[in-house]
Amino acid sequence: MPQCLWKSGSEKKAGIDVEREIKMRISLPIRGLLLISLSVGISEFAQAVSESIPGTANPYLAGMPDGSTAPPDQAPYQSPVEITGLNLSTGRILTFTGTTGGVSNTPTCAGTNCSSADGNVYNGVLFYDHESGSQNGISDIRAPINSLLGIFLTDSAPSLLSPPSKLDFQTIGLNFTALSPKLQQVFFIGDGRTSGGVTQEFSIPASATRLFLGTMDGNEWSNNSGAIVVDIVQSVPEPHTYAMYIAGLGVMVFMTGRRKAPSTIPIEMRA
Repeated sequence: MPQCLWKSGSEKKAGIDVEREIKMRISLPIRGLLLISLSVGISEFAQAVSESIPGTANPYLAGMPDGSTAPPDQAPYQSPVEITGLNLSTGRILTFTGTTGGVSNTPTCAGTNCSSADGNVYNGVLFYDHESGSQNGISDIRAPINSLLGIFLTDSAPSLLSPPSKLDFQTIGLNFTALSPKLQQVFFIGDGRTSGGVTQEFSIPASATRLFLGTMDGNEWSNNSGAIVVDIVQSVPEPHTYAMYIAGLGVMVFMTGRRKAPSTIPIEMRA
């Protein structure tokens, strides 16, 4: 007749010690894998595109259909440039680097009359407002004339929504290191660097799907001239790191469950 023989106290302790050692040997490489997956999960790569922005690019026509106006300008003739090749829905940070060229709010962009991306003094004044204020659901702005500007939008026409508040860069200053503009809020980019050469970071707002770049003027972009060339760089997580990150979390959950399970003492069955 089979008999159930329970282990003695010393045998039980020996069995538990072996089990603990096995768990430790298994858990150490798993913990290492988890740490690697979590650290790799924060690695990033950059997507970059280069665009030429003409002086005629009026930000108040961003996202507006052909025939729309920001008087006296009209889409698509004075529309700003939509930046393609970036996946803005992934969020993260944009930087603007390598700016070259310049624009003028006059028909001739030459010499000192052709400003860099940071803008220039015109008629003794550096900072200008958009004379019509907010327009087509897009905010007003105060920024250096002829400077490079940006605006984030969703897939909807901005004119269907209320404009956000105005950004006044005479008050904010041009040497910020980070900026978080809202949807439909025109913002200053300039050459993308502080006066000390630090690259400025621009946060992509939630729900943004489109980015437009234009230039600063008080009104009537149609008679402007020149162009600014800029590189737009977006840092995004590498696709394979998501899988490793999730795998690491899965291992952690599995091991947590294993630790909660009660230990069992082996039983010998003898006939």
